[in-house]
Order: sequence, then structure tokens, then C-alpha cells
Amino acid sequence: MSLWTSYRALSTRTRVLIGGGIMTYAVAGMFLSDKAEQFFGFEPTDQDRQRLQDSIPKIHAVDREK
Repeated sequence: MSLWTSYRALSTRTRVLIGGGIMTYAVAGMFLSDKAEQFFGFEPTDQDRQRLQDSIPKIHAVDREK
């Protein structure tokens, strides 16, 4: 039996609880990761932010001839 079939066989209430648990875990991870960065000293410096900004590709619109 595939994972999707097994999931669909669960009751609706169980599927809602599983989905809610996954979303809660994700939100907690997003909030706690910032605190962990500060605690372990891994906060990005201004130089890191500038290097990231420079690495983003620039998009320029070019007019097409008709």
C-alpha cells in the first residue's frame, strides 16, 4: 500500500491533526531558528548581506523590434 493510500485511509480528524502538527512544527522552526542563530553567533553581517544582494541576478527588459 502506498503512503498516499495509507494517508487517505485515516479518518478525517486524524488527517487534520497530522496536518496541524506539521504546520505547528514548521512555524516553531521558523521562530526558533532566529533565536538559535543569535545564541550560536551565526547572525549575518552587513558584508554577508551585501554579497547575497550582489549574487542575485539582475533582470533587464529589452525592447523587441517589430
